[in-house]
Amino acid sequence: MFTGASFPLGPFTPHEGNPILRPRGASWESANLYNPAAIVDGDEVVLLYRAHADDIVSHIGIARSRDGVTFTREDAPILSPSEDYERFGCEDPRIALIEGTYYLTYTGWDRRSAQLCLATSTDLRTWTKHGPLFDDFDTFKTMDPRGFNWSKAGVIVPQRMHGTWWMYFGEGAIYWATSDDLIHWTPGTPDTEPMYSPTPGTWDEALVEIGTSPVVTDNGLLLFLTNGATRTVHDDGTVDVDYRCGQIAIDPDDPTRVIARMQEPWLRPQTFEDTHGLVSNVTFVEGLVKFQDKWFAYYGQSDTTLAVAIHDPAESWGRALREPGSDTP
Repeated sequence: MFTGASFPLGPFTPHEGNPILRPRGASWESANLYNPAAIVDGDEVVLLYRAHADDIVSHIGIARSRDGVTFTREDAPILSPSEDYERFGCEDPRIALIEGTYYLTYTGWDRRSAQLCLATSTDLRTWTKHGPLFDDFDTFKTMDPRGFNWSKAGVIVPQRMHGTWWMYFGEGAIYWATSDDLIHWTPGTPDTEPMYSPTPGTWDEALVEIGTSPVVTDNGLLLFLTNGATRTVHDDGTVDVDYRCGQIAIDPDDPTRVIARMQEPWLRPQTFEDTHGLVSNVTFVEGLVKFQDKWFAYYGQSDTTLAVAIHDPAESWGRALREPGSDTP
């Protein structure tokens, strides 16, 4: 787990060469490519990204970079639908490396239920699927109930807390779960009792979702990048959704409670790719690494392309706010 951070982490500056990965060819990744997990492997950053053709059946591909920005991807996906619960997509991965094993959480989509699933590997290419983790769980239960299984988005903390393994998960609201073996997970509360819910009247009033694996701040907190959304219903019945990126902090001594929340997003849709795509007006973060003394946050743009924002620790929030024309929160 990365250390040497402070809350909030940043400021992050979107890379001037974004998008860093786009759909290509007439293959499985020809239409849309977005929402990556990220991890450092030796002297490379590895992205495990979601992509699909026009059929919108998602697979997970892999790409590597020696500078965090220029990536070389492999031709074939590393994870594809093979089971009934994921027959229309393996989506939105997050990853943790623990004692030589990679633990990949992802969404299994059957065009009804979006279920949090788990796969493991020792080489990032050969994966063992362990199936959906939470039966009959609806992370929208307290807001806009789905009426069926909906438990996507899961981040495993790569070190034990209080003698056990912890996961934070959920789209809509955020919940926690624990495990003794990293394979079988038990939610800490029923789906009627989230640990963290949207904040009315703010930029994440429509939903919150856990984003990236945590980093440890200098004062020992777990810092997570998160996603949030607002929803605007127009007179003609159309709905606009705006996804932005925030941050939360959790104290390992009390890991069932969010103790700090970024009041304004650190990233929001601004560029053409951020505002135009399969689902427009989306910046959606799922990957965060510290690499070559900088922080790289990888995010999807409107469910269509993949981008990165970079934080140089030499830059401070105070300096960003003082610069003429800056709108950094």
